[in-house]
Amino acid sequence: MSELTLQDLSKKMAKLDFAMLVTRSLDGGSTARPMSNNGDVGYDGESYFFAYANSRKIAEIRAEDAVTLTYTGALGMLGGPPLFVAAEGSATLVEDKAAFVDHWTKDLDRWFPGGIDTPGAIMIRVKANRIRYWDGGDEGEISL
Repeated sequence: MSELTLQDLSKKMAKLDFAMLVTRSLDGGSTARPMSNNGDVGYDGESYFFAYANSRKIAEIRAEDAVTLTYTGALGMLGGPPLFVAAEGSATLVEDKAAFVDHWTKDLDRWFPGGIDTPGAIMIRVKANRIRYWDGGDEGEISL
């Protein structure tokens, strides 16, 4: 079993766009929902997602900023083993539209028709502090 660096793991995660964002629900349970990195998949321990400020996930993050992201990549039999990643960290809510520009893609216009000026749009920044990964026979943990 070898230990991957964050850079090694980032290369393996390069095509993983979707994650499950897990928050603490207001009733004390856990809630998970799929979120897209919108093609912003160069992983350095930070992930960015867009949402509406009035959504339940934003209320949950406001109440408790500890979150988990889980990624799964099924590479198939000839492409190698599947990749599983769980990143624990904290979420920050970003309302500065100037900061949106660095992580905005045209594909987001489907959900946010006014672009970065869509009323109620907010960006979620997740900063990982611990990442666990499993890649076939390889597994490990990276602390940030």
